[in-house]
Amino acid sequence: MNKTYSVITGTGSYIPDNIISGDHFMESSFFDKGIKLDKENTEIINKFSEITEIVERRYADPHLLNSNIATVAAKRAIAAAGIDKESLDHIIFAHNFGDVKLASNRMDMLPALAAKVKLELQIENPDCVAYDLIFGCPGWVQGVIQADYLIRSGDAKKVMVIGSEMLSRIIDPHDRDSMIFSDGSGAVIFEARDSDEPLGVIAHKSQTFANYASLLTMGCSNNPDEKNGNTYLKMNGRKLYEFAVINVPQVVKIAIDKAGIDLSAIKTVFIHQANGKMDNAIMKRLFKLYGLDEVPENLVPMTISWLGNSSVATIPTLIDLVVNGKVEGYQARAGEYAVFASVGAGMHINAVVYRF
Repeated sequence: MNKTYSVITGTGSYIPDNIISGDHFMESSFFDKGIKLDKENTEIINKFSEITEIVERRYADPHLLNSNIATVAAKRAIAAAGIDKESLDHIIFAHNFGDVKLASNRMDMLPALAAKVKLELQIENPDCVAYDLIFGCPGWVQGVIQADYLIRSGDAKKVMVIGSEMLSRIIDPHDRDSMIFSDGSGAVIFEARDSDEPLGVIAHKSQTFANYASLLTMGCSNNPDEKNGNTYLKMNGRKLYEFAVINVPQVVKIAIDKAGIDLSAIKTVFIHQANGKMDNAIMKRLFKLYGLDEVPENLVPMTISWLGNSSVATIPTLIDLVVNGKVEGYQARAGEYAVFASVGAGMHINAVVYRF
């Protein structure tokens, strides 16, 4: 029986040119629970890299806003898809902090960033509905799920899902966890395709663990002397790690089982680039759930070592890089199955099974 599926037809990304190495933090003053860390910064930075596998991250140019870099990624995705921008039915923009000007620490979410992108793209069609999705780091994957619902319902034929964030604008310079975060943007065009065989988005699963919301939230600076009233992105790294390693594999398994395929059919896992060691532990736990001890090589492309954690942007950026052959050892081959999976503030977890 012929069915309608949501298929990727174009991808685009924006990776800032500014490379921020560990040396950038050599003059930082790091605090924990209001007490200055009694360690040399070299030791702190090296230990951080060892735990997270992050060596570099990217920060956007001072004059740019989140909606600006998202527009660049959007233009590239539209060009790659070869579509008329006026034919887009929806623009879904996943982010968490809106537009934040450099050194302002004030979030601007009105109008919606999706509307700002539509304006920058100069799309005139009023039937192109543009709205934002606030869902923590899993926001882009959730946007894909929403796009799939719209396409399967018949109300939409073409949906662009953007994941874009500039975390460098809302991090506490006195928090060593701030070294995790970065800026970036990714955009993906999904189009309706009729097919007798399953393709595109096959299955998905989302869960919300609100009783764990305190693991990733906003709070004051670690430096008790800072009295400017700013709030910053804060996380309980150790507890978040434990939560993710236990719960993410279970959500991914539900999605795979829902798709009715074997784990061996999954050839690529596009996992949120949150923490290198955490992502590896998640994959090991997933395979354990299927009674397997080994994770195959070249299953999980990783960019966190040089791009850091750009929240909602990590997965669409990673997909764009793989699709364009820019991640060594990985390709998006027709007919192969992949998984998109993420975890973040909420706490939310989601996974999508996709067939290229």
